[in-house]
Amino acid sequence: MGTAIQSDEAKLQIRRVVLSGYYGFRNSGDEAVLKSILFALAEEGAEQGIRFVPIVLSGDPEWTTAMYGVEAVHRMRLGEVLKALRGSHGLISGGGSLLQDATGAKTIPYYTGVIKLAQLLGKPTFIYAQGIGPVNRRWMDPMIRGVMRRSAYVSVRDAESADLLGRMGISRDRIDVVPDPVMALPLAGEAASGGRAAAAELAAEAGAGAPATAAGDSPLPLVGVSLRHWRKDGADLARAAAALGALARSRAVRLRFLPFHTPSDAEASRWVMEQLGDLGASTAEIAESNDDPQAMLLEVSRCDALFGMRLHALIYAANQSVPLMGLSYDPKIDQFLNRLGLKAVGTTESLNPKAFTTAMCSLLDDAAQWRKSHESAIERLKREARRPAKQIASLLR
Repeated sequence: MGTAIQSDEAKLQIRRVVLSGYYGFRNSGDEAVLKSILFALAEEGAEQGIRFVPIVLSGDPEWTTAMYGVEAVHRMRLGEVLKALRGSHGLISGGGSLLQDATGAKTIPYYTGVIKLAQLLGKPTFIYAQGIGPVNRRWMDPMIRGVMRRSAYVSVRDAESADLLGRMGISRDRIDVVPDPVMALPLAGEAASGGRAAAAELAAEAGAGAPATAAGDSPLPLVGVSLRHWRKDGADLARAAAALGALARSRAVRLRFLPFHTPSDAEASRWVMEQLGDLGASTAEIAESNDDPQAMLLEVSRCDALFGMRLHALIYAANQSVPLMGLSYDPKIDQFLNRLGLKAVGTTESLNPKAFTTAMCSLLDDAAQWRKSHESAIERLKREARRPAKQIASLLR
């Protein structure tokens, strides 16, 4: 058997691909994107007779190599990036919100610069489920337009991103609109063990590396909470605290705060917990930070419902069919919720505690109906999330 497997592997075409994104910074959402892309490339490549060998541009190459077992080089060391690109068969840029200037004026020049460098070296470039925008500095449009026009494949994670590229002059028929890659991320062991049920059994037997407090040791409904700093005055977090406090005092629940970006999310969560006041029969706790995206996916899968600001907390919940409510701080939250036929329960400017409590109690009381109503949309997003990997494998074959 071992010889047969080695023989099959020997027949696979080797394709070295450089991956560019916000990797190596221990942001659970972006790390989940990377792990999802690596998983999809491995699966789709194998189906088409290709073995992908990834080289990740990372802010912490040693950590990335240890976490994913892949080659990694420092994203800011030009010599290392050049060497990786020269020895590759192409560059994958994405996913995530890479081409936007909300976080500063250096982001777009960096990511388009990496793409341009690959193109100057004659390497095909692939845009993988990116969220484009906001782009407030119009002088950056030509940077984006230039690299997009020369890319072999362009996919974005929502129609709004496609529309923005269209306004920049990219032909709409060249843009593939697909879900975020994380929609297709499996639980640890899921692919090899025959599906979600088998994976859940494995996770339960092994503990899956999750904190003991995450196990089902409480009779209270488990409500996952994912918050982040956004407004400088903290008014958004104060409103979230008021809403969660109202829920906890009206119904006995177990609030479990899930930090997706350490240490900032943990700090935001602790601050909110301090504002909750008397919880009556309810409890509140914070999950241990975990760099492994699939460990966080497992955390979310154990929730009875989830309230989140972080996009990938909401995507994790949808991935695992956990009833969810989003708090909008960015258009990308509304765009994702819209694909599920949902609207945000509030924004960083407005969140009504009574309306929040009513909506969350409805999710907890009728979770089965929520899953039934959104099952087809979730399954469609999972299938479509694999399309970029399938296209890239086909183009590099």
